[in-house]
Amino acid sequence: MLLVFPQSWAAGDIVSCLVDLDEGTITFCLNGQSLGTAFTNIKMGPGVAYFPAISLSFKESVAFNFGSRPLRYPVDGYLPLQNPPTTDLLKAHKLLGYMKNVLCTAIDTQEDRLLEKDCSLWRLHGEPTVLITLAHIFNQFAPLMCKVYLVEDVLMNFLLGILEGGGSVDEHPLIQQLLDLFWLLMEDYEVNECLKQLMMSLLRAYRFSPIIPDLGFQIHYLRLTTAILHHEKSRKYLLNNVLFDVLRSVVFFYIKTPLRVKEAGLEELIPTTWWPTHFDKEGKDEREPADESADERLRRRAYERGCQRLKKRIEVVEELQVQILKLLLNNKDKTTGEASRYIFLNKFRKFLQENASNRGHPTALCPPEYMVCFLHRLITAVRASWDEGNRKSPGSVSSEEAYVPPQLFYNGKVDYFDLQRLGGLLSHLKKTLKDDLASKANIIIDPAEIQTTSMDDLDEDEESGAAQVAPFGAAAMGGALARPSWLSSPTLGRANRFLSTAAVSLMTPRRPLTQPEKVKVRTLAVEQRTEEDIEGSHGNDGLLLGRPLEEPDQPIADKSLLEIVDGIVMMYNLSVHQQLGKMVVVSDDVHEYAVALKDTEEKIARCPARRPDILEELQKSQKVFAEKLNHLSRRLAWINATIYSKDKMLDVYWLLCVCIRTIEHADNTGSLFAFCPEFYLNVAMNAYSALKNYFSPANSMEELPGYEETLTQLAAILAKHFADPRIVGTDIKDSLMQALASYVCYPQSLRAVERIPEEQRVAMMRNLLAPYEQRPWAQTNWILVRLWRGCGFGYRYTRLPHLLKTKPEDANLPSLQKPCPSLLLQRHMAELLSMDKDMAASFLNSVLNQLNWAFSEFIGMIQEIQQAAERPERNFVDTRQLKVCATCFDLSVSLLRVLEMTVTLVPEIFLDWSRPSAELLLRRLAQLLNQVLNRVTAEKNLFDRVVNLRLPGLESVDHYPILVAVTGILVRILVDGERQGISRAASVLLSDPCFQLHSIQHLLGEGGDSSSSSAAVTATTTATARPVIGSLGSSVAAPIPSAAGNTERKHFSLHAYTDYISEEEKQKVELMLAFLTEESKQAAASTAPTSEEDLCPICYAHSISAIFKPCSHKSCKACINQHLMNNKDCFFCKATITGVEDYSKPATS
Repeated sequence: MLLVFPQSWAAGDIVSCLVDLDEGTITFCLNGQSLGTAFTNIKMGPGVAYFPAISLSFKESVAFNFGSRPLRYPVDGYLPLQNPPTTDLLKAHKLLGYMKNVLCTAIDTQEDRLLEKDCSLWRLHGEPTVLITLAHIFNQFAPLMCKVYLVEDVLMNFLLGILEGGGSVDEHPLIQQLLDLFWLLMEDYEVNECLKQLMMSLLRAYRFSPIIPDLGFQIHYLRLTTAILHHEKSRKYLLNNVLFDVLRSVVFFYIKTPLRVKEAGLEELIPTTWWPTHFDKEGKDEREPADESADERLRRRAYERGCQRLKKRIEVVEELQVQILKLLLNNKDKTTGEASRYIFLNKFRKFLQENASNRGHPTALCPPEYMVCFLHRLITAVRASWDEGNRKSPGSVSSEEAYVPPQLFYNGKVDYFDLQRLGGLLSHLKKTLKDDLASKANIIIDPAEIQTTSMDDLDEDEESGAAQVAPFGAAAMGGALARPSWLSSPTLGRANRFLSTAAVSLMTPRRPLTQPEKVKVRTLAVEQRTEEDIEGSHGNDGLLLGRPLEEPDQPIADKSLLEIVDGIVMMYNLSVHQQLGKMVVVSDDVHEYAVALKDTEEKIARCPARRPDILEELQKSQKVFAEKLNHLSRRLAWINATIYSKDKMLDVYWLLCVCIRTIEHADNTGSLFAFCPEFYLNVAMNAYSALKNYFSPANSMEELPGYEETLTQLAAILAKHFADPRIVGTDIKDSLMQALASYVCYPQSLRAVERIPEEQRVAMMRNLLAPYEQRPWAQTNWILVRLWRGCGFGYRYTRLPHLLKTKPEDANLPSLQKPCPSLLLQRHMAELLSMDKDMAASFLNSVLNQLNWAFSEFIGMIQEIQQAAERPERNFVDTRQLKVCATCFDLSVSLLRVLEMTVTLVPEIFLDWSRPSAELLLRRLAQLLNQVLNRVTAEKNLFDRVVNLRLPGLESVDHYPILVAVTGILVRILVDGERQGISRAASVLLSDPCFQLHSIQHLLGEGGDSSSSSAAVTATTTATARPVIGSLGSSVAAPIPSAAGNTERKHFSLHAYTDYISEEEKQKVELMLAFLTEESKQAAASTAPTSEEDLCPICYAHSISAIFKPCSHKSCKACINQHLMNNKDCFFCKATITGVEDYSKPATS
């Protein structure tokens, strides 16, 4: 018989398996609690064997204990498979008892008797007799302490007992004295093994301890870890050999999130639960609703008090974790060798390298949830050490103004592994920017690193300046240079093995006008660096080698702290940001369940009394939702305290400011900015995104110190670098463009863009208006559209109107950000396009080209979809094809909006024909507008049929977005312009062979006579009977006929969108229609018949109006002007065209 257990395990749980061979049963326990009997009547007897087995999913791991270590949850009546070392246990306990007796005994030499004393007061420097006695004990005790079972069961429990009295770790010096005793009376290999096993036991105990309300187990084990690391010699041994090499010591800084609220004791800490019950029209929580009831207010305040109690208990654990890191960052403990900080720094860098190089192998990575906690504790510890140094050196930079100097990126002192630089590969940058390094930073790259320079050339260079170098070097460096020539070949070989830590040479000029000295500096690999290599000495700048002239000559902080800050930024980029985004799902779940619960309660209130069956089901749902919300609200309190608290938000904000200042300093170095690693820009963008999206609404970004100034600084970085030629990586350029596009969507960040200096704003707009060819133009176009949204014709919606009609139940879902146009940036755009005629022509031609491509692709795709719908067999349409189709439609609409923006701001580009390209641009615009209108408004057209299919993935495809965008352009050039411009626009529009007045009438629903109405009904009926295509993997089903739907789709009309189209806009459309109707009548009456000989032989739409030189062939101006944009050869004879002159047909007699 097999029993199915409803309770699931979580990471950090201990599952015990109990096999009873007397009763023939197998039972499982979870964290010491029995789950019941799983199997009965198991096979037993001779020849029957049992083999332990487990099944794991991807990235899961497990550790078995068959008795080699003490069982965490022993059960009476059951024995482990591996017998405990009973003899050694007895011996160890006895020896430990002897040791306690000795420590608690003092010798009164005057009265020759033994005295009892408090063992916590014992000191190593005592009576020789005591030490000799302890030496005899340790002779037997030391070998036992190399066994893991004895270390965990005897030694660890003994040390934990010392700390049980409470108080700070410093109040229990006995542990320090015992460790001194270990190092004195035990062999080195015995102490090493004992400390290693002790730390492994502590790590396991901390990781697998159950979560209780006061976190007592975690605090207990962290206190002992702190006490051990207080011992200098033990700390350095563990740092050098155990903490990063044998153990995953990051676990000590992790506070695991409980998946089972009851076991974590959260019900006792937070007895009252609460969740938002008021939502605005977009479904977002209102933080302080005005109509909050008294009961809701009491529940919310009780919940907040419970959250505060939880936060205080978690802060105790976090403070212990920070103390551990402060011990590891100690740079004063030099009595027993290299200071702890420099050992930690090298191990930390290696830890980052392993995680950066194994990003494709998740099993080899440090789990991201550990990295998040480690990052916050490390930031706190580093800032404390930074400010401590700042107090001792008042002229240095405080941690509030911290940044990483740019010389770390190019002087080879810090290993960035294979991480991408802004300018490309490091080897490429060393070749192309070697002269800039020499002139700006006084650095010469070792020729072994750049194979373009030979050693002979370098030797000649050395000899030419040798007479001046030697005395200057002695003066500048105080005679401390032992080897002023190139490093020996073994060192060069090492430099080749560690490419990113190349040997460099520094030229440190004593005076600006003096020829700089060439000093060869030796740089070692990460594992071989010493304090002198990092901090520098005797004139050597260490990590700050090669300070550029633009960088202020001001002490910043200990150079080792700069590299740790650099590593923190890298760590955030590796996995922390991704994990912050994952944990938001709990908050999203609370929101979704709260909405569902509120909806269920409203349905219960509306449920008729005659339907008790429905009421019963609704009440069941209500109970399920309430129970789930109780669980999630408590779990959310834990996550907010450990991950999204105010302190954690300040840490991420500090990291954002560090990245911003670092990028600004690196940017000041000119071409050397290319050496900056890409992850600094990534972290700046991601940290801002996290602050804006992940930490709210519990904590508001507006409450951060210097919030607006920081927004402005980040806006300046995005505006300057999204088109920076020094940045070559495609991914980082796309990220910058997307970040800028997101930045201009929100009022606060858009105002920040408007606050940057005018010169930078104009440069940004100039880059946005560059031609769209040969660059990713879609994001650029979205940015321009977002600057315009809210000003265009019918362009004030937050959700597409047709979606609210077809899916009214989605009206409460979060929508697009409300429009926030920028009149200031629009003015810059207008000035640029108005003054720079060439740029305006190239920009608009590229926009028209892309519109032609995007709309043509869209039409081609919907033709394929329609053909698939007409086939009688079972049809499938690839989801990706539907997505591409919708994207092409969205691109077409956005390009039309940019054209509307341009023609509104700078109408003279199209209507002032004194500009060289105005007439051509107007004719191209009219041609495209007519094509779009004809395709979308014609009866029985393909667009209507595909829209009526309502395929999943094509929800955004509808008449309103595209027709309203076209209408906005037409209204601007035919109604709002000057008389001469209106006349020209009407003439060009009417002369286009594709123009149909019916398309304009369709905008107001006036285009249908009886025949067209009949055709429309027939088309609708046909579309209704046609089977609907599902996305890939879904079956085909016929659409449900709807009379209301058929009536609605018969004719599009702007009159139907009263909430989105203003009365003034509708009047303008009516004026435009009346004007075009009158103009078309006059044109039809006055147009004389044109013979075929007088028509342009290219387009057959316009009369011949241009003659080419020197070949004398002819066409209309529109055709030849458009042709000359890309080709200088004649249409007919391929001769090179040197000029174009006006042509008029000679008068005939």
